[in-house]
Amino acid sequence: IGAGVGAFFIFPHVRSRVERFLHPDVGDHYQIDTAMRAFGNGGLLGRGPGEGRVKDLLPDAHADFVFAVAGEEYGLVICALIITVFGIIVVRTLLRLIREDDPFVVISTAGLVTGFGLQAFVNMASSLHLIPTKGMTLPFISYGGSSAMSVALAIGMVLALTRRQPGLETRKISSLFR
Repeated sequence: IGAGVGAFFIFPHVRSRVERFLHPDVGDHYQIDTAMRAFGNGGLLGRGPGEGRVKDLLPDAHADFVFAVAGEEYGLVICALIITVFGIIVVRTLLRLIREDDPFVVISTAGLVTGFGLQAFVNMASSLHLIPTKGMTLPFISYGGSSAMSVALAIGMVLALTRRQPGLETRKISSLFR
């Protein structure tokens, strides 16, 4: 919270974004207005793959506002499915950690999956004008080399940390009787 307040007073671009978010009648809202129009054009089932028109007008439609493009082309149903998939990944991973004994695995995996979930939340929430725009990609969906690579590495680490090793319990039990 302190860093956010400090950034608000130190960096002019942070102040501008927050003030435009809090006072919608002041400043330029082109990206958000265009993204909201994309969701409105999509409706429940969307216009169809490749039929979206707002993506041609929306800057960074392939990265920062890919959720709005999905909303226009595939509709509310696919947007709800995307949200559900991200939620399932985060919740299942955290539930898997309940059975974990190693504190390193718990802390590192919780951090990685929290970062993954927050990145998805920030992208979708900023596209829906629930938070100020941030310019963060949507994991596994947005186009971009470095973001896709870092998300793939993070999820790879999560999978490596949470994998079950067959026969591990048997080895633990047999070592108790030696």
